[in-house]
Amino acid sequence: MRALVACLALLAAGAAWAQSPPVEGRDFRTLEPARPAPRDRLEVIEFFYYGCPVCYETEPALVRWLQGAGADVQLRRVPAANPVAWESFARTYYTLEALGELDRLHWAVYDNHHFDDRRLDVEANIDAWIAANGVDAARFHDVWHSLETRQKVEFARRMLGTYDVHGVPTFVVDGRYVTSPKLAGGVKEAIAVLDALVRRARAERAAR
Repeated sequence: MRALVACLALLAAGAAWAQSPPVEGRDFRTLEPARPAPRDRLEVIEFFYYGCPVCYETEPALVRWLQGAGADVQLRRVPAANPVAWESFARTYYTLEALGELDRLHWAVYDNHHFDDRRLDVEANIDAWIAANGVDAARFHDVWHSLETRQKVEFARRMLGTYDVHGVPTFVVDGRYVTSPKLAGGVKEAIAVLDALVRRARAERAAR
């Protein structure tokens, strides 16, 4: 009986936490002034790095959350390219996007790098991996080294400063609210805070 009471108490505490609003300065911070955001959709920006273990842990939870986040929510991924050693993965992200292979291979990059230890941040390794996954290796190589990809990487690097991002993964909601597993206290907590911030931003838009 005592065990049942204890379990019920834990469940009640968990429910209360889930329903309580996130606390500014602890779970999230506010960008002042707010950065530009699209008017026709509620944008969530994810700053990430394929080589980051916490980003790898966050990805499945983020995808599950996005499925029920609402039709007005659009996720925009931005690969962190600072320090310079991270640029290889940023190039890979934008190359996959340009070739129309991002939906198919985004998670595979994470999984094969971390779980299978394929070291996909090394150019020779990513070239071999791409060919093994049915992508034209020569085309991939050309786009990976192209001026357009380099410009996208530089723009992504500048965005880190624009949104005052100092670690990954970091989420920016509607150009105003920022949260992360580090701020919120973990991946599960960050997704819960992200959901609350999206609802808050949606309500603020409706009240304008």
